Amino acid sequence: MKKISMIIPCYNEEGNVQLFFENAIKTYKDSKKYIIELIFIDDGSKDNTLNELKEIAKTKECIVKVLSFSRNFGKESVIYAGLNAATGDYTVLIDADMQQPPSLTLKMAELLDKEEDVDCVCYYQSKRIEGKLMSKVKGLFYKTMNKISDVELKQGASDFRMFRANVRKALLLLDERCRFTKGIFSWVGFKTSYLPYTPEKRVHGTSKWNPYKLFKYAMEGIVSFSTKPLKLATFLGLFLSILSGIYLLVVLIQKIFIGIDIPGYPTIITLILLLGGIQLFCIGIIGEYISKIYLESKDRPIYIVKEEISNDK
Repeated sequence: MKKISMIIPCYNEEGNVQLFFENAIKTYKDSKKYIIELIFIDDGSKDNTLNELKEIAKTKECIVKVLSFSRNFGKESVIYAGLNAATGDYTVLIDADMQQPPSLTLKMAELLDKEEDVDCVCYYQSKRIEGKLMSKVKGLFYKTMNKISDVELKQGASDFRMFRANVRKALLLLDERCRFTKGIFSWVGFKTSYLPYTPEKRVHGTSKWNPYKLFKYAMEGIVSFSTKPLKLATFLGLFLSILSGIYLLVVLIQKIFIGIDIPGYPTIITLILLLGGIQLFCIGIIGEYISKIYLESKDRPIYIVKEEISNDK
């Protein structure tokens, strides 16, 4: 029998983890091909999530591991911790909020069994459940990323994916602190098959994502997998230098040969504001990259485990 390791990030999911556990057990209860290993990772929850997970860890129905972080480190750190803890032939990333039903993982496992040349199976949202504006913004992000980076991201592809042990080992080789999982999966390569799905509604709680977090996540992806914004700053500076030289030449011709008085104050103020804004914009781009270098140079751990519980001992 093949073992499937499920990595389940949990942040304030006290109302969902028990339901997720029951659904996962029900999905694989009568399976003669697979056994499951549930790896719940409590990312510094402020509710009763950890106590719920401790109760689940008392079960003998399947292997259950619970990792509790010392604070909230973010989903990217959770995924890396789960990869370190996983021991299965197949590993799957799945949320605890029941928007990604555990029953869908069985279809991924069967596809990997059938298609030996496929290393990873990823679900993408065939129908977006957010508003039209948010959907268009996300679509613009994917188009931008695919144009400026060396990796290609499937539009609508989620972190809900299952992959073989060789993919998991490759992912663990990338131990960078500033992580963007979607880009990392594309960077390591391996043949990936995409399946459509429509997310279910959350059973309990609310989404942890908001416009600010989504923007921050998008910036993380761009800075992590493309240096073209730096080149943009270079070309922008060069373009403005040429434009300034042309403008200076025009001013000299008007003054010396035509005798036109050139208004001074408005022109100077406008140019100062324009060039100052562009300079700050370019410095901001450079600053983003320098900040990543600064964080990586500290070599701090990606996460810190406060407590670890397992029924597999």
